[in-house]
Amino acid sequence: MSKLGQIGAKLHRGEVSYDFIGHRKFWFSLSAALVIISLAGLFARGLALGIEFRGGVEYEAKVQVTNTTVQDFGDVVKATNAKGLGDPVVTTINNDKVRVQTKPLQQADIGTVRQAIAKQAGVPADQVTSQQIGASWGQQIANKAIMALIVFLVLVFAVIWLYFREAKASMAAIIALVHDVTITVGVYALIGFDVTPATVIGVLTILGYSLYDTVVVFDKVRENTRGITGSNRFTYSDATNLAVNQTVVRSINTTVTALLPVGAILVVGTVVLGTGPLKDLSLALFVGIAVGAYSSIFIAPSLLAVFKEREPAMQALSKRVAAKKAQAAKAAAPAEPATAGAPADAAARSVVQDTPRKADRATGSVPTASTRPMKAAAAGRPQPTRKPRSKRGK
Repeated sequence: MSKLGQIGAKLHRGEVSYDFIGHRKFWFSLSAALVIISLAGLFARGLALGIEFRGGVEYEAKVQVTNTTVQDFGDVVKATNAKGLGDPVVTTINNDKVRVQTKPLQQADIGTVRQAIAKQAGVPADQVTSQQIGASWGQQIANKAIMALIVFLVLVFAVIWLYFREAKASMAAIIALVHDVTITVGVYALIGFDVTPATVIGVLTILGYSLYDTVVVFDKVRENTRGITGSNRFTYSDATNLAVNQTVVRSINTTVTALLPVGAILVVGTVVLGTGPLKDLSLALFVGIAVGAYSSIFIAPSLLAVFKEREPAMQALSKRVAAKKAQAAKAAAPAEPATAGAPADAAARSVVQDTPRKADRATGSVPTASTRPMKAAAAGRPQPTRKPRSKRGK
């Protein structure tokens, strides 16, 4: 068995554990800081919406990419002075293609910009592709994505409620999902990646992954807490912490297994291809899977424990468990030494009686009647001697 497998077995048996629930304040604070940073980036920098959402014209042309390609094509497009052009966005694809995105243009200006790009690339104008996308189409995509997210959250709340017979489990899972989406969107805002329809698909995908991991942990919590109010061995938080320890290795294994191929796609989409749906989809998946695994271990179970510990039955259970632990600690404490107010003659008798026994143990001899201490009144009288057994009765 591998070392990780041995650790997993010990965690499952409860031989070793980490107090996830006991350190929940630290993890809540960390998550709060991440959410605040994400929201700050979102409101300060905003999302770099792709052309599918903001609308515009996109040109592509084949060209040998150099260090000055982006600057050269940007200057050429600006020199056309097209109406409403704005600042064009120039990106390279691999080493043989350039992409130029502008704001929505009039039909005559679209041809003018195409001619300028073709001249700079050294190709005929008909080899420069152009695509005009209206902002209304992107707005429709955004509205449908928001509607899909709302429907998804409502269905998730209902399904978890029906499965676990517990509304608090649904609340904890939904809060963890919102936490994951907020951090993922914040990373997009801070990095500056374009938000495209592929990004929306990736965000909706990570919701399902995060939910799957959370449900697995909650199912183990339900198994450990079945009939817990009828005993006084563990509190709800203790049982929840045991469930997280029993499933943490599985969560790590599945997360690493999922992140490796997604990370490879992200590297290929970013470094090799430069741009496109692969990069947009893989970044959302990579960040979402990592954050979803974190929330399913540190956030969702702790939230569930906090919600459940407020119930009167669980509060009574916590008191019984605390009383039992205090009683066990008192029973295991060492015996108290003799009190200072004990009679002096009793202490003296104890010393007198123990002294010969200690001496006998030190010398290895067996104590006899003659070694016993005599009273002061009998010390001056002759003491009778015993006859040998062979001469008795004669």
